[in-house]
Amino acid sequence: MTESIIEVRNLWFSFNGETVLRDVNLSVPEGDFLVVIGPNGGGKTTLLKVMTGLLRPDRGTVSVFGEPPHKVAHHIGYVPQNVHVNSTFPIAVLDVVLMGRLRPGRGWPRHSRQDRMAAQAALEQMQVWEYRDRRIGELSGGQLQRVFIARALVGKPRILFLDEAMASIDAHSRGEFYETLNELNRTVTIVAVSHDMMILSSQVKSVACINRDLHHHNSGNITQEMLDDAYHCPVDLVAHGVPHRVLKLHEDQ
Repeated sequence: MTESIIEVRNLWFSFNGETVLRDVNLSVPEGDFLVVIGPNGGGKTTLLKVMTGLLRPDRGTVSVFGEPPHKVAHHIGYVPQNVHVNSTFPIAVLDVVLMGRLRPGRGWPRHSRQDRMAAQAALEQMQVWEYRDRRIGELSGGQLQRVFIARALVGKPRILFLDEAMASIDAHSRGEFYETLNELNRTVTIVAVSHDMMILSSQVKSVACINRDLHHHNSGNITQEMLDDAYHCPVDLVAHGVPHRVLKLHEDQ
């Protein structure tokens, strides 16, 4: 049996007096590709931030490799949902990825040959090495997202957290992007928040449905029952060519 590297126990989190996460329990084994689904405001991003140590729970515990998340930050890669980019700032793609080699207390060092080799490997892994000298503001949404994942990978994490990383990728590039994530999953545990469930379901190994409460399913097959658990109302998967959306259906519609 594969050892769990993330353990969430009896987790509660509230914001401005409103409960966001309620008695959440979750175990993530090494090598998993877990996708977290649920409605907006259901607690998906909050859960990721608690697991990475960016937020502290009101009650309950989170351990990563048997330690509090902040103690093993060097093993964690994180790509947030919204990364602000100043399109006029003259910084090259390679320099953005090298920022992922910075550590608290190091200041802004002169990057070593090892740093540059790690950056090249991460960019090649995400298939954007050819853009290394291009300014970051010149990239498309999909290219930009690959660069941010490369920045998260350059520190050689063992766990990669992705918050809606696929949202800005155009429909024609998504299949290729998921194949890249599948390759990454050979060596890195992935926990991803996504609404793009029909494509993801062919790649993921387990699914967590969250809407304050969490239901964990040890299967990558997304079923109607899972959607009902997460959205608390009837949900249809509607396909329009390659992209897939989840639409909530209510009695008054």
